[in-house]
Amino acid sequence: MAQAVLWQRVEGALVFVASIGLFLHFNEATSWWVALLVFFAPDLGFLGYLAGPRAGAAIYNLLHIYALGVALIALGLIIQAPIMIIEGTLWLAHCGFDRMLGYGLKLPEGFSFTHLGKIGKTH
Repeated sequence: MAQAVLWQRVEGALVFVASIGLFLHFNEATSWWVALLVFFAPDLGFLGYLAGPRAGAAIYNLLHIYALGVALIALGLIIQAPIMIIEGTLWLAHCGFDRMLGYGLKLPEGFSFTHLGKIGKTH
């Protein structure tokens, strides 16, 4: 594994752990099953691949950038909306979890091509 990819996976792990810590700190009422649904919500971006690999990559990437989770947290803090903070922490945790596992942002060549390298079965 290339050193740059290793560091990005370590970064993903740190983002995941920090985000879960923020979730535990700010969460007062969200049940575990709702938290799981929100955690996995970014994966609905897979549906973008029904429109082809270029559209699929764009939609998937939009839902898997760290900035979206950070923006939700920031907005939730600004307008004092705890539910937005919770959603943001779980969204950010998901993105970090994916990167930690090696699932990077998608390239337009297809789902298996990511900024962290090719994923899936090797032939």
